[in-house]
Amino acid sequence: MLPQNVWIIIPAHNEEENISKVINDLKEFTSNIVVVNDGSTDNTSQICKTNGVIVVDHLVNRGQGASLQTGNEFALSCGAEIIVHFDADGQHRVADLEKVIEPLLNGQADIVFGSRFLEKNSKVHWFKKYFILKPAIFFNWFFTGLKLSDAHNGFRALSQEAAKKIKIEQDGMAHATEIMNLVRQKNLRHIEVPVEIIYQEFGQGIIGGLKIIEDLFISKLIKK
Repeated sequence: MLPQNVWIIIPAHNEEENISKVINDLKEFTSNIVVVNDGSTDNTSQICKTNGVIVVDHLVNRGQGASLQTGNEFALSCGAEIIVHFDADGQHRVADLEKVIEPLLNGQADIVFGSRFLEKNSKVHWFKKYFILKPAIFFNWFFTGLKLSDAHNGFRALSQEAAKKIKIEQDGMAHATEIMNLVRQKNLRHIEVPVEIIYQEFGQGIIGGLKIIEDLFISKLIKK
């Protein structure tokens, strides 16, 4: 079991096929599970409630970044000292949870990023790896000054201090780059740990990657 001060945040949009297994696997480790139902039009919300976890509903689909911010705020209001971001589609392994939170428990870091590239356990499609994920490392370094081996892995853990300092304003998928930028700006200690990703499908493609870059450029222009 995980310590009682650890809370799991799961952003979910139309995940009725996967969410039950994800919740049941997580319940073996903790009861502090919050699903942010992001305007789903299927039975995601009801399935989560039936499985006995906390559900916070967005009335409309706002995006993963907005869902994570909602989840962070809820967990902090419950006194969470460690917050873990965990995907709803079954790609993350509960077996990696303790590995992700350990640097926080030991006081080594303020935020921990999971990486599928530190070890070669994750079977990433070659096109996605070399034409989407690897270039993303450069773009994230360009926008944030922070270089990680895996720029867009949603498996991460934040200390209470980091969660309070990181205010996610990018509602969509550009939130991952925004988090990295805030880590640098707020001088938060960060570390990467190897995790395994289990792919159910190809996932986000080039169009999704271009949308992230567009959102980041627009954000930079608005703040100038």
